[in-house]
Amino acid sequence: MYFVYILYSVLCGRYYIGITSDLTERLRRHNVAHKKGFTGRSQDWVVVYREEYISKSEALAREKILKSWKSRIKIEALING
Repeated sequence: MYFVYILYSVLCGRYYIGITSDLTERLRRHNVAHKKGFTGRSQDWVVVYREEYISKSEALAREKILKSWKSRIKIEALING
């Protein structure tokens, strides 16, 4: 099982989109203090949305679509259903 997920940080006021096969561990790693990468800016990331896929290729395709949106309004509409 693979997850496409959207995280939100109140401190950054930003969303992050990714994929993983272990959502709990991936969230823990996002929230560990680190200097590299986009999520290293804060340690308050929370999962606000997720979708489950059987194959990694399906999850990667969906992640690519979500990342192409570049629209906060569209992302928030998805999150809020």
